[in-house]
Amino acid sequence: QVQLLESGGGLVQAGGSLRLSCAASGRTFSIYAMGWFRQAPGKEREFVAAISWTVGSTYYADSVQGRFTISRDYAKNTVYLQMNSLKPEDTAVYYCAATRLRVGTREYEYDYWGQGTQVTVSS
Repeated sequence: QVQLLESGGGLVQAGGSLRLSCAASGRTFSIYAMGWFRQAPGKEREFVAAISWTVGSTYYADSVQGRFTISRDYAKNTVYLQMNSLKPEDTAVYYCAATRLRVGTREYEYDYWGQGTQVTVSS
């Protein structure tokens, strides 16, 4: 099993920045990739970004491309999501996820999930 713990959410004004962190513990050697998803009120959870654990290849949703950056600290078993130029529509609960098989953009491709952290962007 892999446990994921997110941190770094909060309230920020439009145009501001936040950095989310996700620390992985447990059987971290089994992780192939990690990703971030988000779920806004009344909407389905959606893919935000993903990174392959060893190579570091990154993938982004079109809605965050150029504003968000995903990175990882291999030694600390931690993945980050740097969010810049935040917009009110970025308001959501952000979830960290890990997959054992391949980098993916769909929820079903991920095996482990964190509890989520709230990000609120005021206009």
